[in-house]
Amino acid sequence: MNLVIVESPAKAKTIKKYLGNDYEVIASMGHIRDLPTRRLSVDVKNNFEPKYEIIKGKEETVESLRKKASSSDQVYLATDPDREGEAISWHLAYLLNLNLEDSNRVTFNEITKTGVKNGIESPRVIDLNLVNAQQARRVLDRLVGYKLSPFLCQKIHKGLSAGRVQSVALRIIVDREEKIRDFVPEEYWTIDANFIPKSQRKSFGASFYGDLNNKIKINTKEQADEILLNLENSEYKIHKLKKGKRNKTPAPPFITSTLQQESSRKLNFTAKRTMKAAQELYEGVEIKNNLKISGSVGLITYMRTDSLRLSEDALNGAREYILSRWGEKYLPKEPRRYKSKSNAQDGHEAIRPTMPDLSPAEVKESLTQDQYRLYKLVWERFIASQMTNCVQNTIQVDILSEKSGVPGYIFKASAYNIDFDGFMTLYVEGQDTEEEKEKLLPDLEENQVLKLKDISSGQHFTEPPARYTEASLIKSLEEEGIGRPSTYASIISTILAREYVIKEQKSLKPTELGEVVNKIMKERFKNIVDLKFTAQMEQDLDTVADGKLNWTDSLKVFYEDLINMLDKAKLEMEGVKITLEEDKIDKICEVCGRPMIIKRSRFGKFIGCTGYPECTHIEKIVKELGVSCPKCSTGKIIIKNTKNRKKFFGCSNYPNCDFVSWDEPLDQTCPNCSQILYKKTGKNGKIYCANTECNYQK
Repeated sequence: MNLVIVESPAKAKTIKKYLGNDYEVIASMGHIRDLPTRRLSVDVKNNFEPKYEIIKGKEETVESLRKKASSSDQVYLATDPDREGEAISWHLAYLLNLNLEDSNRVTFNEITKTGVKNGIESPRVIDLNLVNAQQARRVLDRLVGYKLSPFLCQKIHKGLSAGRVQSVALRIIVDREEKIRDFVPEEYWTIDANFIPKSQRKSFGASFYGDLNNKIKINTKEQADEILLNLENSEYKIHKLKKGKRNKTPAPPFITSTLQQESSRKLNFTAKRTMKAAQELYEGVEIKNNLKISGSVGLITYMRTDSLRLSEDALNGAREYILSRWGEKYLPKEPRRYKSKSNAQDGHEAIRPTMPDLSPAEVKESLTQDQYRLYKLVWERFIASQMTNCVQNTIQVDILSEKSGVPGYIFKASAYNIDFDGFMTLYVEGQDTEEEKEKLLPDLEENQVLKLKDISSGQHFTEPPARYTEASLIKSLEEEGIGRPSTYASIISTILAREYVIKEQKSLKPTELGEVVNKIMKERFKNIVDLKFTAQMEQDLDTVADGKLNWTDSLKVFYEDLINMLDKAKLEMEGVKITLEEDKIDKICEVCGRPMIIKRSRFGKFIGCTGYPECTHIEKIVKELGVSCPKCSTGKIIIKNTKNRKKFFGCSNYPNCDFVSWDEPLDQTCPNCSQILYKKTGKNGKIYCANTECNYQK
């Protein structure tokens, strides 16, 4: 019997289906060995040797794996095909006493019959270069986190952290916020007109451009009024008219970063939510009521990749599907092949459906809503990437004003319409800014006389740069070479969880805490948040993965600089304690008379005396709804939490009044019976009347 070890039960189930009875496939349930969290766990003096331990709670899993491995003819390590997966296989090999010179490592770019068969027939030795690149990243992040996080906690408050990449992401967000804050709007004016061609009824719009020589920027109302005055009683004609065609090419198939960006734009998914659904689609989903496939099958290729490479089988499959569904007009003469970025790791293909002919509609009933929406996005993007161009008819028009004694002014109009939809019959890439919309102009020709229907000027002001969204932040991190495709989701999750950043709709806005932490990092630990320095560290890790740099050599200089910066910061900030404005409250300690502030512990926020440790008086933070208790009338409704942090509502007069409710009491009364109304949230959310004999709800 052969043993195959993977990370997850879903992946194990799918692979078992293809390997048959000669193989047993079991899951390690992710990482089984790591740096313990209770200490640094890195022997800095001994060449940065990591001190790994079995993760708490995984002891029984390890023991079970050892028993099965010892009784198996061959053990295959089939963890994910990336650095993290390679490291998990290395840890498994250590714990199971496997020989690192044996060819026992297998990888699956896609978990299909062909993908699993090819992987199991091509075992290799564990790639220690990839393992060392992962170790270097893990140790780097541990050194930064364990050295700088306590310093931040000491200077601000408990529960803070610094991270090698998260701190750079925070800096990017704060830098943008500072640009927004410092932005000075500039006034400008536009002049827009509507014209009607002679002998036609339909008008079209055009915008003021300038004169025959130059573009004119209108900065003031006086300038706009002068131009309008000069245009009075003018005649207008078509000065230039240019018609043409343009080709719009499809976007390439997804890599990790573009998948996260597009699912944010189109599906409103967070990066974390995207990667969860993608992992499930890769590992395998139970398919039912389908004539093509049945049972557990992986629907997409590996979702952590920055390569745009596509297999010949995938290209041929897409072309066959396009031809059968849309016909020859939608199929290019040759398959489209896309070029990856120069620093891309070409170990995997782009993210694509494993079976191009398996449309989203055919598997919809077998998928969760998130799985279906993401599969549809991946499938449409890939199929569209192999379709013909969209062909657009374009027209550009220059309109000249003519008036005796006044120089001629130019108005411009442009439009396009779709001549042949091509790939756009299936998929249109999302954009962070508003796209140009298709529009038509009436039949026009050069020197044609136009009648002015109306003309007006408008005042405008330049806009500050937009705040980052998850999509635009990921794009920026990728362009700067910060982090790797597999880390973007966790970076964003961390800065949100630490409350360095909050979400306002889709925008990422730094909190006061985030700005204070960023200020300390920029002033005291300049290299850690320097974009070029961090990007160079990423390149060094890639060099380690290529076997061209010793992983401990990459740590030595970095660590020495880190300690020097930390020692200097401790000396210069000795005795400094920063109190955030958002933590100050208008409350005096009833014990000693000193001001109270909001403090934090591992159990959450509370109100504490600034005289601590001399005064230990604390109080709970009470959030009132501004609603009187419907039971006793004298108390106020406050928000409470169970031991499991589940929110409920109770009376401030407790224990004298025992009113509680899972649903939120509102400061509104029922229009039918005048009883208090409640708001129920969730999937079946509604506002309803407290009176059980009244059926009012909305």
